Amino acid sequence: MFESLGDRLQKVLHKAKGYGKITEENISEMVKEVRVALLEADVNYKVVKEFTSKVKEKALGVEVLNSLKPGEVFVKIVNDELTELLGGESEDLNLKGNPAILMLVGLQGSGKTTTIGKLANLLRKKYHKKPLLVACDIYRPAAIDQLKQIGLELGMFVYEKGLSNPVETSKEAIKYAKDNNYDYVLIDTAGRLHIDSDLMDELVNIKEAVNPDEIMLVIDAMMGQDAINVITGFNEAIKLTGVVLTKLDGDTRGGVALSVRHLTNVPIKFMGTSEKMDGLELFDPKRMAGRILGMGDIVSLVEKASEVIDEKEASNSLKKLQKGKYDLDDFLNQMKQLRKMGPLENLIKLIPGASKMGLNKIQIDPKQLARIEAIILSMTILERKNPSIIKASRKTRIAKGSGVSVMEVNKLLEQFENYKKLVKSAMNGNLKLPF
Repeated sequence: MFESLGDRLQKVLHKAKGYGKITEENISEMVKEVRVALLEADVNYKVVKEFTSKVKEKALGVEVLNSLKPGEVFVKIVNDELTELLGGESEDLNLKGNPAILMLVGLQGSGKTTTIGKLANLLRKKYHKKPLLVACDIYRPAAIDQLKQIGLELGMFVYEKGLSNPVETSKEAIKYAKDNNYDYVLIDTAGRLHIDSDLMDELVNIKEAVNPDEIMLVIDAMMGQDAINVITGFNEAIKLTGVVLTKLDGDTRGGVALSVRHLTNVPIKFMGTSEKMDGLELFDPKRMAGRILGMGDIVSLVEKASEVIDEKEASNSLKKLQKGKYDLDDFLNQMKQLRKMGPLENLIKLIPGASKMGLNKIQIDPKQLARIEAIILSMTILERKNPSIIKASRKTRIAKGSGVSVMEVNKLLEQFENYKKLVKSAMNGNLKLPF
């Protein structure tokens, strides 16, 4: 979503690094380019005006230390102000209740029901406790069935009372959660196509009945600036504790994410990054600013790796590499583990400096990974252990067995050797890899 904005800002900052000193003239020029980039990204014009004024004021007032270049100082100022604009610090959930009660609200089509499943999945992974899903959207056709299907997929119980009164269902669900030792109760409320008094009255009644620890608005980041009006409307009626921005993996301009906190004072707590049940992340302003400005997000990369990669297996692979015993079976296992972390092109964007090297433009076909697996599985055990014995006749047999060309077999063997060199080089340079 932030790719276009990121590209524009990174060009400005790259230009800034070339200046020998900070002057009012070149600062004005850079700030103007930053302003245009933000406006084109659909950031609210009031936010843009205030942001650029702060950047200019700080840039002109800063004293540049001898150890720093003027351009680097400007980059830091933009990064700091962007982080502040996004909220400054990440805000986690308030989970003090027993059980803790989370109420999700939003308009129809925002992804609210899917998000409640993602949030429950994230809470279970993060805190290793037991969530209960509650179906209180009795108006949208199939909303209850959708939540039950999500519960089935996650192995979680969904409390529902059909088309019964949502307020009574909520109260009964809390009692059920207490009686059955659930740690969290996540209530999926009804949405509408637009804000209306009936919707708000029902939400207020549910809030008063169960006194939730968190009331979070799920909102589609592709809505544009109208999202600000929606957030304000909900906040005035039921006092939101946070926002979940969905569809941040889309290709819209993303200006709403840069406007929300400043205009509504409601923190963004989570962001939806894919349709999968693990596609929800804690929103961290510092990390997001780093991603937008092309500085990468190595912390998120390592966190993703730690969730899916077997440390013991990874350690054994590295030891094999050191001893020269790393083989194609090890390579295949690591490829499978990397694939669990999500689309590889998304992971590449988290690497610092990826945009400068053009890596952020790489598109990786998931089918290519399947072909690599097919090629390796078409080899004998001896060939996987000792790829150097794979000559012309063996390559032909492997290609036929896996349904690919001999050229693709050659390419895989070349990639395998390059990978071994890359990891060895990283190890010699004491670089800690996330896999």
